[in-house]
Amino acid sequence: METNASNRNSSTSPGSEADPVYLLVIKGIPLCTIIVMAILGNLLVVVSVCRYRKLRNITNCFVVSLAIADVLVALIAMPFNASVELSGRWMFGYAMCDVWNSLDVYASTVSIIHLCCISIDRYYAVVKPLNYPLVITEQRVIIMLTFVWVFPVTISFVPIFLGWYTTAEHLAFRDQHPLVCNFIVNRAYAVISSSISFWIPSAIMCVMYYFVYQEAIRQAKFLYKNASAASRSQIAMNGGATSPARKGPLDGDDRAGETVQKIRHEHKAARTLGIIMGVFVLCWLPFFTWYITVSLCREACPCPDVVVVVLFWIGYLNSCLNPLIYAYFNRDFREAFRQTLQCVFWPCCGRRRDERISV
Repeated sequence: METNASNRNSSTSPGSEADPVYLLVIKGIPLCTIIVMAILGNLLVVVSVCRYRKLRNITNCFVVSLAIADVLVALIAMPFNASVELSGRWMFGYAMCDVWNSLDVYASTVSIIHLCCISIDRYYAVVKPLNYPLVITEQRVIIMLTFVWVFPVTISFVPIFLGWYTTAEHLAFRDQHPLVCNFIVNRAYAVISSSISFWIPSAIMCVMYYFVYQEAIRQAKFLYKNASAASRSQIAMNGGATSPARKGPLDGDDRAGETVQKIRHEHKAARTLGIIMGVFVLCWLPFFTWYITVSLCREACPCPDVVVVVLFWIGYLNSCLNPLIYAYFNRDFREAFRQTLQCVFWPCCGRRRDERISV
């Protein structure tokens, strides 16, 4: 995220240039794996939603946009960071350092604000389902997505290119050392950027999913209570025996069955996206805790470079985990992924089965 809060990614990392080949391989394999998985996994999400009509809904507009943001993180932020970790120096010049830092902050901020919007979408879908089609309209979704992609410019490109993010001492140092790419931030920028990029959106997500969780419990109890009452009534009407023509208390009532299925569908979607939010917090919380702590207390809070590297890449790891969560917890995405991969690797088999999931 906000890269290099202290002396991170210097172009002169001591000892890095002398790393033996085997150590470079050990470091390079996991870094390259994360990058490739993030790119391919999120592209799979985008292609699957575009290909299959069943996945084309308002919530998945946010999911696709989030996947695009994660692809940008993998294409822009990760490779530059990996190059510094493997080579021990910054190789791309003074101007590109600001571009990289800006894009890194921008893409990662876009990613978390997407999750914030998704949590609001799930809140209305589960807690206020009658208001959902009135509040979450196509026009509002377009406005929200435009905000998500435009607003992070105010804490990335603008302050970084204008020099507001750092100290006067660091600006003087950069003028004398144009080939060094450190990202030293002042206290004001550290507090504002971390609040906008992580703390405030995370708080909103936690509140939204708390209400979703409470409503899910209430609806589950309501359905169980009604199902039990209907079962007792059915048994009484059949003289103490369950009718073989009806396997469940709600099967004979199509409208009730549709309502139950819709509630279950919304709960599954909320659960999947809640897990995505939880994984995001687990991946980025250690980094932002370090970032704000080091930025505020400066030299009084030293941190080993290896710890900083691990915190960065745990955060980056989040960009390749979302597709895995979809594949494991969401049956529609799992089937769409399978069909899409079949079309890639076994075109003949894929074409025969495309129609089944497209309807």
